[in-house]
Amino acid sequence: MEVQAMKKALAATALFMLLCFTCFASPFRTEAAFSANILIAEAHKVIGTPYRAGGTTPKGFDCSGFVSYTYKKVGVSLPHSSEAMYAKGKPVSLNQLAPGDLLFFKTSKHKGISHVAIYIGNGRMIHSTSSKGVQVNSIHQSYWKQRFVGAKRL
Repeated sequence: MEVQAMKKALAATALFMLLCFTCFASPFRTEAAFSANILIAEAHKVIGTPYRAGGTTPKGFDCSGFVSYTYKKVGVSLPHSSEAMYAKGKPVSLNQLAPGDLLFFKTSKHKGISHVAIYIGNGRMIHSTSSKGVQVNSIHQSYWKQRFVGAKRL
């Protein structure tokens, strides 16, 4: 009789632990996906905003100003420098990209990172370029592909 009571107690404990882990794990994933959706929606609101060197507002953005502005809208503070942003987060391979990941590029002759964009899914990124301001481009365009340095997930 004691063996059956122990089996019941063990089964109840296992069920309790499973429920606890499920309750804590599921909202986190949902919240992360929800934040990426909000982030991308905020980024889309400013498509067409002109490029402005050092710009951090919808009057004009440089690439890192656009990224820091957009992330700030979802409660994440980032520095206003693509190189400083590159020091944040965890590296992600191209085949593991998720919406909201940061993409980094070397677009100038100077050493280091000189451009940052937000991955929005389906091989596309949103960023502020000096020629066209905030826009969406394919990460597979040869210009960007040749200059890609890495991706980070915050």
